[in-house]
Amino acid sequence: MQMKPYRIGTRGSRLALAQASETRDRLMAAHNLPEEAFEIVVLSTKGDRITDRALSDIGGKGLFTEEIEEQLSDGRLDLAVHSSKDMPSVLPDGLGLVAFLEREDIRDAFIGRAGPRLEDLPRNAVVGSSSLRRQALIRRLRPDISVIIFRGQVETRLRKLDEGVADATLLAHAGLKRLGYTEVITELLDPERFPPAPGQGAICIEARLDDAHTAELLAPINHPATHAALMCERAFLGALDGSCRTPIAAHATISGDRVSFYGLILTPDGTVWHETRASGAVSEASALGAEAGAEVRGRAGASFFDSWV
Repeated sequence: MQMKPYRIGTRGSRLALAQASETRDRLMAAHNLPEEAFEIVVLSTKGDRITDRALSDIGGKGLFTEEIEEQLSDGRLDLAVHSSKDMPSVLPDGLGLVAFLEREDIRDAFIGRAGPRLEDLPRNAVVGSSSLRRQALIRRLRPDISVIIFRGQVETRLRKLDEGVADATLLAHAGLKRLGYTEVITELLDPERFPPAPGQGAICIEARLDDAHTAELLAPINHPATHAALMCERAFLGALDGSCRTPIAAHATISGDRVSFYGLILTPDGTVWHETRASGAVSEASALGAEAGAEVRGRAGASFFDSWV
């Protein structure tokens, strides 16, 4: 093992720090290393600093990773910890997602003030969300509801809700569990009618692809089933050029040596959608996701994607 501490890059939110700490603790246990063998390096990203505009208007998911990936690429960091659902489908040259911790709950959590469930909200209620997927799914289920942009850390969004800026909001159940905020949840949404974002609930670890030493370090904490499922979902995302400007849902599950996949694309207003299901061998998970993306793209037709620009 190297003498200097392994440097773990992360954003500075409470959730990001919790995920980086969980990764460090797992590495300590896997290799019988002391806490001093790791240094958590907190970086401010452009996505964290700009909170008054939708991500789709200022550059998408990459704004949460640019500064971290720059230091990862030039060797100032050894690895970086992210929420998988926040990762763009295309990463910088030389970097890759090399490990995934075991996936948490994939469901979206509804936090209602004017009603405990999405279906209980009064007509013309206001729901705050920064996710185009969530916005489109809300509009598909409740076209009467007004959806407004809700950005910021979990605590910020909950405060906005208490201040009456919106009647309800949605957050990932996994993130609320990691922060110990499950008591605020008023409904867990059924993934059959409200499917998750690709990668939702999974912590991923990014590293340099030519860094065999770090790959060896991470191997014991990688969860193979989560890894395979995420490769399938991210391949679907990649086939559709998925970003924060695109309402895409995807969920892959692993049973033995088989992978089952569900994918959904919507127009931002939630009025038109196309879904796909596929299954195959786990060893072909990435190819299966890519083929599902190509299939649904072809079925939707070129005009469907005009609204995604």
